[in-house]
Amino acid sequence: MKLVKKATPAAISVLRQATALKPKRKKASDGLLPSAAHLKQSPTSDHNTGYAVDLTHDPKNGIDCADIFEKLKSDKRVKYLIFQGKIWSKEKAEQGNRKYTGSNPHNKHLHISINDAYGNDISPWFSWLDKPKYSTVDQARLAVSKIKPLPKKG
Repeated sequence: MKLVKKATPAAISVLRQATALKPKRKKASDGLLPSAAHLKQSPTSDHNTGYAVDLTHDPKNGIDCADIFEKLKSDKRVKYLIFQGKIWSKEKAEQGNRKYTGSNPHNKHLHISINDAYGNDISPWFSWLDKPKYSTVDQARLAVSKIKPLPKKG
């Protein structure tokens, strides 16, 4: 496995987009490239190739990795996800969430491994986070405001 000096644009964009959407989010467990200790402990990690990113779990400031773990399962760029002792992979999707047996249960961050074919894809990772949430009343008002009056007969 070749160790790279720079993460892929897709991995970098996860952290940049999360910060742009939620500027007050904590970043203590964010990570792209491996430390020497991580490299020794996990020589086959996707961090070593730049195709992985760790995103700090900070639900108080809008980055709820439990929710993100579930929503990113449908993203074509995702190879596998690890969070709170669970792993999910595209390759074994039919098995659902499985127990993660690595030494780090990933309780403080979500690990996202990116499919090799999508390393340059920087399209939105969190499209649902920037959508406003409306109450039923708000939805009704919005729908009514979009109704165009009938043209006057002349």
